[in-house]
Amino acid sequence: MVGAGLAGLSAARALAAEGVAFEVIEARDRVGGRTVNESIGDDKIAELGGQWVGPTQDRILALIPELGLETFPTFGTGLNLIERKGTVRSYKGTIPKANPVALAELGVAMTRINRMAKKVDPERPWESELAGLDRITFDTWMRRNVKTSAARDLLRLAIEAVWAAEPEDISMLHMLFYVNSAGSLDLLLDSADGAQDSRVVGGTQLISLRMAEELGESVHLNSPVRSIDWSGGRVKVRAEQLEVNAGHVIVALPPVLAGRIDYEPALPAVRDGLTQRMIQGSVIKTMSIYPEPFWRDQGFSGQATSADGPVSVVFDNSPPDGSPGILLAFLEGRAARETAGLTTGERQEMVTGCLARLFGDRAASPERYVDKAWANDEYARGCYGGYLPPGGWTSYGKALREPVGPIHWAGAETASEWAGYMEGAIQSGRRAAAEILAAGRVTTS
Repeated sequence: MVGAGLAGLSAARALAAEGVAFEVIEARDRVGGRTVNESIGDDKIAELGGQWVGPTQDRILALIPELGLETFPTFGTGLNLIERKGTVRSYKGTIPKANPVALAELGVAMTRINRMAKKVDPERPWESELAGLDRITFDTWMRRNVKTSAARDLLRLAIEAVWAAEPEDISMLHMLFYVNSAGSLDLLLDSADGAQDSRVVGGTQLISLRMAEELGESVHLNSPVRSIDWSGGRVKVRAEQLEVNAGHVIVALPPVLAGRIDYEPALPAVRDGLTQRMIQGSVIKTMSIYPEPFWRDQGFSGQATSADGPVSVVFDNSPPDGSPGILLAFLEGRAARETAGLTTGERQEMVTGCLARLFGDRAASPERYVDKAWANDEYARGCYGGYLPPGGWTSYGKALREPVGPIHWAGAETASEWAGYMEGAIQSGRRAAAEILAAGRVTTS
């Protein structure tokens, strides 16, 4: 396995259960991939990577208690906030307040998206009856079908929140594939009973840490893989700290990183085309930490959106006991790209300025601020996952999961269920392990 994130570790765990010998090779000095816990003192952490789990994510919800972990609900009691054109309004529920025409149009658009998504097979989107929508972006579809600016602003916020990209970046077919892989747009957007329903006590990186503990000395850190030689029907994986010979290899990396490994012989052109076109989302995850969650006493949930930016979405990310108070704010898409080169202090000023407009002056002065610009991470190059622009699925989509000889592909981007999420990463790792078991020619321990 190349990569010790949730996908690679899940694949290793599945193979271990069948008595198959394996090695997991990780470039970082830690396991967890795009999940990472940041200590904030007093044995408390802030999650700077993937963190939420929710209904229908059956694999990860079963794995969490299996590893001796538990979840707690995302805080959502009180009024939510939205900022648009310099005005902050409060509201209840998932959909912010807007004029009735805009709300009606938004509801119709979401219903249409859900209905269309059901016609896109997540296993083979390029064969869908709606494959022609791979020629246009979501922005093009939205401008043709959503006339009010308020409804378009709300949809834009949704796209940025889920894909960490702009509506003009994403193929409409990719958007529909992604929605169907999760079940509905509503599941992707909702907190309670949706994708942001719950968190893991102690942070989601603990899932990978616990799996790595089980796998023991087979997990190798600080070993970036440089080349994979598959010329003889087997594979020779060369990393900085070791070399492994095996019958198969699972590359459990985002496609953009998988494409940077030197393969001998070269991969098929369609696979190269895929890795050149699948773009990582751009997100900076920020945590503003306060002595207590003061917004709760003001009747606010801590959940907010801003169409004015630079912050797009905010959550109450406090620990289960509510101490300290933490406001999680995302910089996504264009805002993330434009601020990735700033200093942490400069980003803090921008983020807390936005939080102050939403929650009042107390939000401007956190006791501590931390963030992570995922595009600057050498071994991620972006988050939450990769997306395809127009033409990507119909021209190159077949290469996303299809093995190349003894080389198999895993990672959240390759999932057909909950693509881009931790659940999808686990599904992809188990699927790749099943491919190897089905192919035979494996060595048992």
